Amino acid sequence: MTFARRTTLATLLALGAVFTTPSFSQEKKELVFGATAGPYADQIKIGIKPLLEKKGYRVKVIEFNDYIQPNHALAQGALDANAFQHIVYLTKFASENKLELSELLKVPTAPIAIYSRKHKRLDEVKDGATVALPNDPTNAARALVVLEQIGWLTLREGYDPIRASEKDVAQNPRKLKLVPLEAAQLPRSLDDVDFSFVNGNFALASGLKLTEALALEKTSPTYQNVVAVRTADKDKPWVKDIADAYRSREFLAVTEKNFAGFVKTDYQQGR
Repeated sequence: MTFARRTTLATLLALGAVFTTPSFSQEKKELVFGATAGPYADQIKIGIKPLLEKKGYRVKVIEFNDYIQPNHALAQGALDANAFQHIVYLTKFASENKLELSELLKVPTAPIAIYSRKHKRLDEVKDGATVALPNDPTNAARALVVLEQIGWLTLREGYDPIRASEKDVAQNPRKLKLVPLEAAQLPRSLDDVDFSFVNGNFALASGLKLTEALALEKTSPTYQNVVAVRTADKDKPWVKDIADAYRSREFLAVTEKNFAGFVKTDYQQGR
């Protein structure tokens, strides 16, 4: 963790002392959400915060630009919930860092997509083309699976789609040059590479549109983003209120109006 990140996390922990300490009656009325800058923070601001405020909560949203700080901040009490990751990433990160965090529910999710500023179609790919993709293992696996789906490379027989890595590439007939980058840097890479996979939240935060993508992942429930909370808090009344807000008809209306193209959750599709 860099010095800047340590400073930021210290600030968040100080905020946590203000926003997460319950009253003596144990009736919690202050909630602090963490989310990556972009659509998941916007979902909370536009759709969830107003619903919780109607129930008497004061709600603060803290935005992050990486996938590391939000889980540490949640585990250490600076946040009450976060929304930025899928269950595969949450499970792996929590296990590796010995954090007691759990999924509360899934949220509408923007798919990972492939973009280009140098090419207008996928069939313009040439031998030796450079392809940027996320450097974290779970999202790198997603990109590799899409590369196989569009026919640019072949993965070995029996590969695990959740854990696929460059070691699973069996055939790369076009000799593509895969360039792993931190997810937040992928939109900027478009000026330097032929094609780039960009996670939905960072694509939209940078001004890219889902309709501009050359290919969209067919997002499975495995890769739908989730709201995470501390495991010890999962059955608390205020956590139930957060879940109720996400499952509400009001939030469904916000999703349909403001987040077109996002993969809806099972409970939204059943409405």
